[in-house]
Amino acid sequence: MNHSVRWQLASIVPVWVLALIAAVFVGLYSPADETLTWLPIVLAASVILAFATQLAIRRKDGFVLRVMASVTGVVVVLGIATAILSAIA
Repeated sequence: MNHSVRWQLASIVPVWVLALIAAVFVGLYSPADETLTWLPIVLAASVILAFATQLAIRRKDGFVLRVMASVTGVVVVLGIATAILSAIA
């Protein structure tokens, strides 16, 4: 794998993992009627985290693509989490 791709993935995937962990916490610890309230908050926090992570690495090349990949992954993760938590509730 190319070194460039490796560091890009290293700055994108952790945001997805943290969104997944947050979704699991929401599913486990929030009341069933508040799940759909907390997941958008997780989305907002994940978007802020994606921007902060990409700004922290201080590389302007591919910034928009990395942020887009981070946010798209978070939306997919939280979409799946919403479908699962809605089916359970």
